[in-house]
Amino acid sequence: MRALFLSVALPLALTASAFAQQPGGSQQPTPSQQVQQQTAAQPGPSQTEFNILTDARIGIVKAVLQLTPEQAKYWPAVEEAIRARAQTRYQRIAAVAERLGQQRAVDPVELLRGRADALAQRAAGLKKLADAWQPLYQSLSPDQKQRMQVLAMRVLHQLRDAVDTRRMATYDEEDDED
Repeated sequence: MRALFLSVALPLALTASAFAQQPGGSQQPTPSQQVQQQTAAQPGPSQTEFNILTDARIGIVKAVLQLTPEQAKYWPAVEEAIRARAQTRYQRIAAVAERLGQQRAVDPVELLRGRADALAQRAAGLKKLADAWQPLYQSLSPDQKQRMQVLAMRVLHQLRDAVDTRRMATYDEEDDED
């Protein structure tokens, strides 16, 4: 179990630390300042950085599963679906950043239609991902399925923490404005 934890935690820590390093100075900015700096400089990671993160995530999943040669034949479809969803997500983030940069009046109906289109696109991508995973998942041993479950739970925990951090940064910004 310790080896599994290290095989998951180490690549995640290395990937995260590469993007979290702050140049110069000994004083760390607050989460609110970090959000403001990121938003002012660039609304999100560049395409290259996003691709590096996607490669790291794919590598982690593949390393955790330790696929047999028979199972490896199912992997290309899974990897393609993961990359397609990541690319769609990057495009969605870039489109939102562009709209925010325009600072025009918000049309609530247009906003709802755009949200509905985005959700439909995400649903289609998720279905393709599930379809790609199904044959591979069925071929996994019970041990591999357990490792996948541990990885999924860890990812969900980190997502929840990221949402909480973003929410707290937003609250801090609102308090600073008062």
